[in-house]
Amino acid sequence: MKVRIELTYKTPKGIETVFRSDDMSAGEGIIIAEDLEKSGRAKNIRFIDTLETSWTLKELKEYMTEIKTEPHNVTVYFDGGFDLETKRSGLGCAIYYEQNDKSFRLRKNALVKELQTNNDAEYAALHFGIQELEALDIHHLSVTFVGDSQVVVNQLNGEWPCLEEELSKWVDRIENKLKQSGIHPVFELVSRKGNQEADKLASQALQEIEITSTIQL
Repeated sequence: MKVRIELTYKTPKGIETVFRSDDMSAGEGIIIAEDLEKSGRAKNIRFIDTLETSWTLKELKEYMTEIKTEPHNVTVYFDGGFDLETKRSGLGCAIYYEQNDKSFRLRKNALVKELQTNNDAEYAALHFGIQELEALDIHHLSVTFVGDSQVVVNQLNGEWPCLEEELSKWVDRIENKLKQSGIHPVFELVSRKGNQEADKLASQALQEIEITSTIQL
């Protein structure tokens, strides 16, 4: 869960101003807010999440205690590769999350044969990652999805129109699945270099190297 801190700062002479922080994890925000409270000069401390919901320090701490035993702070890296000669696609996803004060990484790939284009493979990889979130019982959270496909990320962000019928079906399928899970998606576009892990998983799938692993980081 990402939040930003908003607060009023008051100097010993009574001068007040409002500060807003950059986005950070909820855990980091709580630590910083508690430190600011100790100074005695910060008041009206609020946390604003990615849905623009406002939290007090007490509310956020209670929420973080409630979800401690469940996967949270979730980021999904996804990538799809398409072999034009064989008409096969490799799907890869790497999911990072926290649970019980520990960090984990799940890596998984799959080889599929029914897709027709590279864009289909990219959408299928994202859908594949969402299915893995279901398997982890991740729901009603904000989740960051990171990919290097401009088509997928910009279309799902609403920045590019989706004119192809087959890709429109993927958009509907993905949006419906996210809605059913109560997941609020945040889509981030990175370079291929910034998506190397998922890219490698997709390539390994095309080489018929199956990967399924979860490790504690």
